[in-house]
Amino acid sequence: MTDQSRKVLKVLGDTAGEFLQGLVTNDIDNLKDGLVYSALLTPQGKLITDFFLVPTDDGILIDVDASAAAGLLQRLSLYKLRAKIELETTDIPVSRGLDDMPQTAFIDPRNPSLGWRDYSGAPSQTSVNWDDIYVAACIPRFGIELTSDSYILEAGFERLNGVDFRKGCYVGQEVTARMKHKTELRKGLVTVDIVGNAAPGTPIEAGGKAVGTLYTQSGTKAIAYLRFDRATPEMKAGSAQISWSKPDAKE
Repeated sequence: MTDQSRKVLKVLGDTAGEFLQGLVTNDIDNLKDGLVYSALLTPQGKLITDFFLVPTDDGILIDVDASAAAGLLQRLSLYKLRAKIELETTDIPVSRGLDDMPQTAFIDPRNPSLGWRDYSGAPSQTSVNWDDIYVAACIPRFGIELTSDSYILEAGFERLNGVDFRKGCYVGQEVTARMKHKTELRKGLVTVDIVGNAAPGTPIEAGGKAVGTLYTQSGTKAIAYLRFDRATPEMKAGSAQISWSKPDAKE
């Protein structure tokens, strides 16, 4: 069984790499080493969608959330202008797993705990609780933690190997670079402790003030987007109790 939540686009042509290099957040040259995790941003630096770039002999594949595929294809078509490339939607299957990696598969570049991804039709490993892994490693997903309001550095893209600060210009690069060179981020995604349950999207409050939003929960852990200046060790999301300590907090 393959991952039906994903869709694969293809960029064909001798200048496919050059075309994408001027648009996406990561360095296309890294395709020589395997998958490249990246994103396309608005000129204002906000996320359009994230994706994996996949090297092939006759072009570059784009492994993207199925709900974002049509919009991404349309946006890339707008940027195409006179570039000598072709864009197409494919029926290439996506599979993933943590077990023995197929010879045709690639290591997921975001985090070692995420295993492998494959585009040859190999079956996915079905006995994996992916939410456990996403929450433990604070891995955001498109349509849940990643939205059109997301800035990639607040979403952890530097930690997830999804952005390169030496590659040169790309769409949204100026805003992303300014955020990088701030002394510290004031907001972002973190893994928190949770007692009780609350739906994704539930506001988090502390002392009567809005602190952030709760997202994916797995057992006693969850991913949350927090304003770090308002976050306290004890917070609430609906009836659930949220606990989080700043990494630099001193006992």
